[in-house]
Amino acid sequence: MDASKHQSFFQDINSRELNGYRVKRRPYISHESSDFNEIGALAVDHNGFTPPPMALSFCKTSKNSHIVAVADEGGYLSLFNTRVKFPSSSTHLQNAEKAKVSEWAAHDNAIFDVCWIKEDTNILTASGDQSIKVWDAQGKQCVRALMGHTGSVKSICPHPTNHDVIVSGARDGSFALWDLRCSDSSSENLCIPSIATVHEAHMSPHQRRTRRGKASPVSITSILYLKDELSIASAGAVDSVIKFWDTRNLKCPIIQACPHPEVSTQKGKRFHGVSSLSQDINGVFISASCMDNRIYLYSVLKADKGPVKTFTGCKIESFFVKSAISPDAAHILSGSSDGSAYIWQVNKPLDDPIILKGHDGEVTALDWCTSETGKVATASDDFTVRFWNIHSSCYSNTTSPSSIRKKVTAVSCMQRRKLFSDEKPVSIKNDSTNCDSNLTCHQELPDLITIPEMSTPVSKKKKHLQGFELQENFEKTPETAKKSPSSVLTPPSSLRKTIRDYFVVTPSGLHSQ
Repeated sequence: MDASKHQSFFQDINSRELNGYRVKRRPYISHESSDFNEIGALAVDHNGFTPPPMALSFCKTSKNSHIVAVADEGGYLSLFNTRVKFPSSSTHLQNAEKAKVSEWAAHDNAIFDVCWIKEDTNILTASGDQSIKVWDAQGKQCVRALMGHTGSVKSICPHPTNHDVIVSGARDGSFALWDLRCSDSSSENLCIPSIATVHEAHMSPHQRRTRRGKASPVSITSILYLKDELSIASAGAVDSVIKFWDTRNLKCPIIQACPHPEVSTQKGKRFHGVSSLSQDINGVFISASCMDNRIYLYSVLKADKGPVKTFTGCKIESFFVKSAISPDAAHILSGSSDGSAYIWQVNKPLDDPIILKGHDGEVTALDWCTSETGKVATASDDFTVRFWNIHSSCYSNTTSPSSIRKKVTAVSCMQRRKLFSDEKPVSIKNDSTNCDSNLTCHQELPDLITIPEMSTPVSKKKKHLQGFELQENFEKTPETAKKSPSSVLTPPSSLRKTIRDYFVVTPSGLHSQ
């Protein structure tokens, strides 16, 4: 089988830089203009009970992109149509009644995260009742319940291509992997146990331990399934460190990223937790909102080098304040404790952000509409959800950061062989079927090119991060071996690459490229 057909996502990113690929251009907000408006605002009400919204998510498919799911502190899940007219004379409750598609009581406790999966047919909800539920969006029926966390579930994220696989992070300090196919079809029990769990994933090295030698759990605040389909990024309340994990071996992280590596290892220093993580649709960048009132942007392939951009101006005074990078990686949207939402242009982090004013309380949850360019939603402690639109007149033809064609000089074949001396070069044939549908080939490539297979040197595979204590915190449940179908969690290692392979520890005297 042609080896080129199994080129990993991250190798494809490198290929774009070396071979001149560029992705389709997408317009984004021009800095000079602040031509935006509030589409409307609504307040969630349940027979006179008006709880504050906690999480929201737009549908992912283009045909349903105008539908937004709003989860609240009362455990309710509500769906709204954002294309209806919101008259200025109407109250927030009237707007909610007019735009409401459906609602139901999903949990007996607050819902901290919500996400659409499977072509918008199902909804995931993560709750303070320590459970994750999978809902039939049309029938408003719970079809699966994921049980196993011992603290509030704070964050959930589906596998990028297989939505039967889910990762979750919780206040108990653990993150867990779930497979929705791991249920007995003959049983009426909807509960599914996790297939893998990592405990104490973000425990501080300086944290005080109990008499039994175990530290109290530190909350996982955000979790992401990366686009290589094998790696997970996690963040916690203890510090600003982002840890990257390989789902094929979860005993310890493969790499970690931090805005100030030299500070994170010093005692007596104040540590700032991360309130949320987000990634663009291509998986090139990860944004992290930190409790030091900054949002850091990392390049996935160079995450260990520190952030490539830093954005300031908002106030992040609680872990409920979230941020999100736009699908095309052109902008970052953030909530703030000062009652406003902020939008930065990624290419100009030092410029003043656009400020969306209108809320009367801390702006917490938010989301970008993936198909209706310029539409965003924000939620606040003022009990309202507001929808905003940045007009088409505010857009320019400037290429977004994730689609910029970088002029990179490829190293010679001999240099590459020296750099990856443990790997034999492989021949890759030019095949147009390997290009992503969103990519446009800029130039014709030779019929045959020779590049080295990128992977971790064998001599270095057993070496981990300095200062990290290896702990046997990884556990697998019996259901993994008995019931889990052959899935993306266990692909042939020879055919798949992960982010691990791009953090190569090079031999002495050489520098990683």
